[in-house]
Amino acid sequence: MKKTTITTSLTTKHADFFQAVFEIVQLIPHGRVTSYGAIAKCLGTAKSSRMVGWAMNASHSIPGIPAHRVVNRNGLLTGKAHFSEPNEMEARLKKEGIEVVDNQIVNFKMLFWDPMDALTLK
Repeated sequence: MKKTTITTSLTTKHADFFQAVFEIVQLIPHGRVTSYGAIAKCLGTAKSSRMVGWAMNASHSIPGIPAHRVVNRNGLLTGKAHFSEPNEMEARLKKEGIEVVDNQIVNFKMLFWDPMDALTLK
């Protein structure tokens, strides 16, 4: 599998971290999902999955960030409350062919996109 290389610089500033998160989220393929923790681990900050969630909450005003493709480590739609409509996250996932039952992605392991396998950070 060919890896995509993205250049990012992490500093202690939240904006830089959020931008790095956004760059990774924009690369999640249509019809696939990843987790907050997988993004944090890819950025070398494995214990900052909550901060990835904060970045996703902040992303709703930025066009082109598919925040609906980021879920918790069990495939639960834990970020759905931060969308403009209560069922918007689920509707976007279903539009991409992803089945959701009781706020959880069906076949999560099969649909999981691991940024560590797909990306090389510089």
